[in-house]
Amino acid sequence: MLYSLFRPVLFSLDPETAHCITFNAIEKARRLGLLPGQPFACQPRNVMGLDFPNPVGLAAGLDKDGEHIDALAALGFGFIEIGTVTPRPQPGNPQPRLFRLPQANAIINRLGFNNHGVDKLVANVKRSSYRGILGINIGKNFDTPVDRAADDYLFCLREVYAHASYVAVNISSPNTPNLRQLQNAAELDHLLAALKAEQGKLADQHGKYTPLVVKIAPDLEPPQIEAIAALLLRHRIDGVIATNTTLARTGVEALSYAREAGGLSGAPLTQRATAVIHQLHAALQGGLPIIGVGGIMCAADAKEKMEAGASLVQIYTGLIYRGPDLVREAVQAVCAA
Repeated sequence: MLYSLFRPVLFSLDPETAHCITFNAIEKARRLGLLPGQPFACQPRNVMGLDFPNPVGLAAGLDKDGEHIDALAALGFGFIEIGTVTPRPQPGNPQPRLFRLPQANAIINRLGFNNHGVDKLVANVKRSSYRGILGINIGKNFDTPVDRAADDYLFCLREVYAHASYVAVNISSPNTPNLRQLQNAAELDHLLAALKAEQGKLADQHGKYTPLVVKIAPDLEPPQIEAIAALLLRHRIDGVIATNTTLARTGVEALSYAREAGGLSGAPLTQRATAVIHQLHAALQGGLPIIGVGGIMCAADAKEKMEAGASLVQIYTGLIYRGPDLVREAVQAVCAA
């Protein structure tokens, strides 16, 4: 309710400025005890060997460096995903790089994995008091050649492994040159083999099994989805996140900023992401769980993702347009189903 009063003010500001102001407000609200403070009640569910207090999580990208884990967890999420983080700090793409399309309840971003590097993220995680389920999303530096991408992912995996409940491998951002090439069969086969081998070594080293999930794009054709599903099963990957943002502009072509480069998220992505979940679910035949994300703007959208085959869901852009009430509404919808 309160967010609807503040949103016009926030939307009058540059999106990145509004982002910082919103985080400051959430931190203050947490200190004052104005937030739920714990996950909204639901029948817990076990996915990837992890016990989720509710199936509604925060998608990666909102808190890239893990600076606000405790405050975000206080909004009632069942799990939090931070990142995407890269081995070395990088500034991301030049500003402006974030654009609202309010007529379509959408956002275009070309942030480009702006983050302070994996060492900083790990330090922030260690300082956090959060003991719930924490996903850490990893990527490659923009200047690492795609044929050396595995080196960056392996480096990040080693650094975050002990501190993550699960590790998400981002091969689908449209804002790092050639990154989506890693979704091609040969490149993906090589990457997954390397990551799975390293996961086994790290599990022995730390006495802890940390699941690996892969985040894919919504702009894949059915044969590509089937090929990716087969590789995920072959390499015994623990889960898949569907989907990232889209390069398509269907339905928003005439709106301001529609021609800006970057990934589109929000309501225009809803059906596209759900269709990918349907296709993945059919291809995987229950072989591994799907985390559904993309265009969850209301409770019904969250429920639809679950009905399409997702075991868990995540929100991001919906939180920007709807505020924290969306978390509670989504939990109620999917837990009542």
